[in-house]
This record gives sequence, C-alpha cells and structure tokens, in this order.
Amino acid sequence: MHNTDSITDIAQVSGSALAGAKAPKGAALRDILSKAETPDALTIPEAASLLSVTDEDDIGLMCDAAGRVKDAVFGPRVVLFAPLYLSNYCSNDCTYCGFRRSNEDARRRALSPEDAVEQARLLSGMGFKRLLLVAGEHPGHSGVEYLADVASAIYAGTDIRILHVNCAPLSTAEFKTLKGAGYGVYQCFQETYHQPTYAAMHPTGKKRDYAFRLAAMDRALEAGFGDVGIGALLGLYDHRFDALATIAHSRHLEERFGAAAHTISVPRLRHAEGAALAEAPHPVSDLEFKKIVAVYRLSVPYAGVVVSTREPALLREEVLTMGASQVSAGSSTEPGGYGENDHSQAQFDVSDHRDLGEMVGVIARMGLLPSLCTSCYRSGRQGHEFRELAGSGAIKDFCTPNAILSLKEYIIDNAGRADTDLLNRIVARFTETVEEPLKRDLLSKLAGIEKGGRDVHY
Repeated sequence: MHNTDSITDIAQVSGSALAGAKAPKGAALRDILSKAETPDALTIPEAASLLSVTDEDDIGLMCDAAGRVKDAVFGPRVVLFAPLYLSNYCSNDCTYCGFRRSNEDARRRALSPEDAVEQARLLSGMGFKRLLLVAGEHPGHSGVEYLADVASAIYAGTDIRILHVNCAPLSTAEFKTLKGAGYGVYQCFQETYHQPTYAAMHPTGKKRDYAFRLAAMDRALEAGFGDVGIGALLGLYDHRFDALATIAHSRHLEERFGAAAHTISVPRLRHAEGAALAEAPHPVSDLEFKKIVAVYRLSVPYAGVVVSTREPALLREEVLTMGASQVSAGSSTEPGGYGENDHSQAQFDVSDHRDLGEMVGVIARMGLLPSLCTSCYRSGRQGHEFRELAGSGAIKDFCTPNAILSLKEYIIDNAGRADTDLLNRIVARFTETVEEPLKRDLLSKLAGIEKGGRDVHY
C-alpha cells in the first residue's frame, strides 16, 4: 500500500518502496520517463526506482526529461529571490547548524522591525521584489507576533511585494496570525525523515519533536496558507530515503488539501562555524544532487524546485536545465548581513557569491528568462487554484508574460548596473513567443512600464 493520506505513513511508505526498488534500465526507464511527461503522476515506487539509478548516462536521460517537464509547466522562466535572516538566536541544539544553542562562540543578533526594514530596502535597491524571511527557532526572539510586526513594517516601509517565511513550526492559531500578516509561503524543512537520525541530530529543544515538525504543513494549510515549502537537508541520511520521503510528504499534502508542496528545496549540508557536525554523515555527490533535482521535478512537476547559494556556481547553472526553477542570489545567512554590518553568526557557509545582477545575466545568457514576478501570491493563484492551472498547462501563460514585465522593470530601474542590451533582447525574444491577443496587451503593458508604470502584472 502506498497511500500517504496519513502524515504518519510517510517514513514507512518511503522505506517500504525503497526496500523493493531496483534501478530501471533500457525500456523500463524510458517508460517511466515517458509517463512523467504526461498528466499521470509517478507512483511512489516509480520515484523510488528513479532514485536508485546510479548510471551516469541514465541519470542524464532523467535530467533531460526533467528539463522538458519544467519547460512544459513553467516555460523558460527562472525565479530569483533573496533570504533575509532576522535572528540567529535558537533554543535548539541541531548538530549541523551554526545557530545551535550550545555554540558559545556565536555572535548573536536579532533584528528589530526597523533593522529589518533597512535590510529589505537594501535588497529592494538591488532589484529584489520577493524575500524569504528566516528566523532562528527561539520563541523569545522570533515569536509569531514579532514575525507579524516585521512583515507589517517591511510592507509599509519598502516596495518589497511579497514576503515568505521560514520559521519554527507553529500552532494552527499562530499560523493564522502569520498568514494574516501577509506572508505568501510558509517554509519549513523536516531536515531528515529518518526518525533515528532525526533524534540523533536534534538532541535537545522543541525541534526534537519529530511528529510536531512533520505535521507543521498540515496546520499551516488548515490555518489558511495556500502554499507551503518543504525539503530535506541532504547528507544527514541516505539521500534516496530523504528525497523519496519529501515526495511522499508532498503527495500527502496533495491528497489531503488538493495541492502539492508549492516549493521543494534541495539543500546539501554545508560547513557551519560552530556546528558540532564536522562533515555530512552521508555525503551527496554532484551527480546524485542532479538526480535528486530531476526526480523532484519528475515526481512533483508543479512545485518550484529551489536551489540556494549553498551550491557552487557551475552546478547551480547546470540544474537550471534539469528541472530547477527558483534560485537565490547574493545571499547572506547572517542577521544584518546586507550592507555594512557587524558580522553576526552565519547559519552556514555560502558557495555561490554572485549578486542579483550577475545571476540575471547568467540566466539570460543561458537563453532562459529571469523572473522577479510576485503576481501569483497577490492575484489569488495559490493552493488548489495554482495546482489546477499548472496541471492544465495554463500557469505558464501567466509565468512568461509576468516574467517579461518584471524583467523590463528591472532593466529600467537598474540601467547603470545591468547589461541592458542583453536583457532587452531577452524581453523581445520571449515577447515574440506570446500569442495574440495576449501579445498585444503585453506590448501595451511594456510601453506603460517604459513610461514609468510599476508593478504591472497579470
């Protein structure tokens, strides 16, 4: 039985599927990949078989198929965002994290709402329109009322258009408060779905409660969040198990709430100053990382697959052709890390230090469409409605024109810092792919942006 309707079934279903999984070869692999490019969802056992593949050529076939699925669902656009770390105070003692409570050398800081506004203004000045707010899990320094106050201050004091949040799991009532503050996506990682490993990695603190964390997305959706983001920290346990459990978690959410995880992040364990864990117990190679990105896309085709600056530059570029659809840029993982700061404790080391302008240029030179769009969260295309539009192929009819409009705005507002010739060619190229009568309206909106219009979207 591979039903994941019950949240408690996720680990059991994943373990059972992997126990019987064999890497498909030849026609068997082609059959699974062909199915993945149809509306029929891959089963958990089929996803398990793909995660069992080790042959480099076969993984290449999987990555090619994943790239086609991503393009069919979302078109050529690649979403860009930045994290804004609010606090590194934490009541947990996660062995792999620089924020852990017993790190006595940590330089602690919690931003005031005014500090957060200043950081958000710096990021807005770089061209960002969506931010992911990240807070250490400490009720005294990053409780729900604080997070609500920060959101209100940023929305009132900057032109940031949407905020997402990564914070400790909350009660249903607290999630309602958070949603009421205007957050778009609630994100939280299970870290590892393997319970014995989870217990070893989280020796003390509220985070030690595996079941409470696992059910956080159910409570968030019950509280009114339309979109949630999940992920496993790759390297803590067997990557096949944690990736499959992440897929099973998303499947559970879809079965219960009618919408899969809105985003699936693909973080690998990185060195963190002051962490107790010196290296990953189960290292994930670059080839395995590519496989995981591809299997996420093939198994949860409508999710945004997110690759952060944890990963090196070249690998991040490669996976943009293999199913990844969202990337961060110019990231700092320390509170107050943008602009002049006192260098508080970072959560982990960053590998890719390229700023937003560089990433926009890289994506454009790859023939893809950089997107700073925020319209879905502000136009009601969330949850079940987003899932329906994505399933019918209609969501990319919003993604492409909205990405074009947001890129045009970026070009004008960053004329002295951007490669305007390259980016204007990208705008012109993808505008030509839009069919009438939408194309005529899109050209009118682009002309409006050139005349000073802003926040123009569908």
